[in-house]
Amino acid sequence: MKRLENKIALVTGGSRGMGAAIVKRLAGEGATVVFTYVKGATQAAALVEELTAQGQQAAAIAADSADAQAVIGAVDHTVNTYGRIDILVNNAGTAVMKEFSEYTLEDYEHTMAVNTRAVFVGTQAATKHMGNGGRIITIGSCMADRVVGPYGTLYSMSKSALTAFNKGLARDLGNRGITTNLVQPGPVDTDMNPADGPHADFQRQHIALGHYGKATDVADLVSFLAGPESSFINGSALTIDGGLNS
Repeated sequence: MKRLENKIALVTGGSRGMGAAIVKRLAGEGATVVFTYVKGATQAAALVEELTAQGQQAAAIAADSADAQAVIGAVDHTVNTYGRIDILVNNAGTAVMKEFSEYTLEDYEHTMAVNTRAVFVGTQAATKHMGNGGRIITIGSCMADRVVGPYGTLYSMSKSALTAFNKGLARDLGNRGITTNLVQPGPVDTDMNPADGPHADFQRQHIALGHYGKATDVADLVSFLAGPESSFINGSALTIDGGLNS
């Protein structure tokens, strides 16, 4: 029997990058995985087709995490289709990197809507349908603890809010046997922050290992936190950054 067999998982922002790696890993471990996407309809369909061809269970929902009702709707759709949610991975994120003086109110509102509000409303909706052994896993950022360069003020603020949210949530849900943990990646080679991008060398020089991580590195950690082996890990922030914050 696979580690996550008979589990129902919802992953936000799962059509590409770290999200797609997480979807593949959870499905490969036996979970039925529903994931959301915004613009990547073709990528989402291809991922579902790939997993289905391998005998795995996956489905995609168009839902913009900037829209609170769309996030709640994705949870409701999952519950109405499969009866419950066992694992929620709050993965969807956005980053607006620019001079502090150049940020607009729209930049702020969109960043906080996706990176913070969506986590709040999605988790609140999902935990209404989650039983003992449920897992909340939120993808934060190592920039919540250390900002090594300019242009990341808004992004780091939005991600740092998740640290306190995760700790409070552990207290609120612990008596129900539901764990909540935060995964804080450093530079990971995705289309959002490619290892050959214009800012890659600057980031790489701060990483103790000297190289970017892979999306599968993050997926491996998420899979561990989603499984039975992590049942006593709760309210923790696990940094996976190759030593950038060391």
